[in-house]
Amino acid sequence: MQEENNDIQEGSGLHEHYRFTAKDGQIPLRVDKFLMNFIENATRNKIQQAAKEGNILVNDVAVKSNHKVKPKDVVRVVLGYPPHENLLVAEDLPIHIVYEDDDVMVVNKEPGMVVHPGHGNYSGTLVNGLIHHIENLPKNSNERPGLVHRIDKDTSGLLVVAKTEKAMTHLSKQFFDKTTERLYYALVWGNVAEDSGTIEGHVGRSLKNRLQMSVFPDGEYGKKAITHYKVLERFTYVTLVQCKLETGRTHQIRAHFKHIGHTLFNDERYGGNQILKGTTFTKYKQFVDNCFKILPRQALHAKTLGFIHPTTNEFMQFNSEVPEDINACIEKWRRYASNSLLEE
Repeated sequence: MQEENNDIQEGSGLHEHYRFTAKDGQIPLRVDKFLMNFIENATRNKIQQAAKEGNILVNDVAVKSNHKVKPKDVVRVVLGYPPHENLLVAEDLPIHIVYEDDDVMVVNKEPGMVVHPGHGNYSGTLVNGLIHHIENLPKNSNERPGLVHRIDKDTSGLLVVAKTEKAMTHLSKQFFDKTTERLYYALVWGNVAEDSGTIEGHVGRSLKNRLQMSVFPDGEYGKKAITHYKVLERFTYVTLVQCKLETGRTHQIRAHFKHIGHTLFNDERYGGNQILKGTTFTKYKQFVDNCFKILPRQALHAKTLGFIHPTTNEFMQFNSEVPEDINACIEKWRRYASNSLLEE
């Protein structure tokens, strides 16, 4: 399913805010319910109002809210003003710059910062800060200034930003050709059986929940995704792993590890904010709740980033420290695991 933001016909005064293509397996579903599954923070009332005003199109025809969406239907929401994310405003935001020259910038993103504006997040994003810091950033194929790749809001760690058109083209090709180096640290639920391994399976939007990505092993949906992992440390009921991305799909690590039964610790969107492994003792429940408080986000950090510099052709590698919240949580689990061994 694709989301795009384009102007409709010139002079119509309408702008496309959302576009979704129903999958082959889509069961007939009212268009208001269909859109509820796919637009974050949308209310049924607002969707029905949009339909009443002729702003919901199925295959380019305005429909009522009870219209049934069928396989391969193209559903669009068009409104009389441009999407907020197209109205970028420069903001003086704190950005942790690890490296910068005339061509590239490497940023260590704080957890909680959204990378680019989108539905519900129109300011305070990394892009708002970047356009304040650098004038005339080149735009990628999605019209987003400087961005070659992205990481999720609650994931911390390293990102490279292109400052010139040449750098954008060069770096984008490296990501496409899978020649960049990206290592993540993740704390996952359960004792991962193998010391190392590879998770393969196409990653695409969940057919049940727009906000999640799912793994489709047969490759019928989604895009090919490969994650290599290595166990760094075991803590009885959770495991610290290093993940090496061969591909870079949305939520790839989060979806892949849930798929193999090891959801990321405190990953609310994928159910990792529940106690998925361990004992039923109240004392243990209290311990895990305290860990959730120390680390109020998914335990995922983009630790290492390597790429070939677009001008010098030199391979550059950057490493970042594991943030304090993840470190504190790991240390708490380390003590818990060692105490459990002493009690046995």
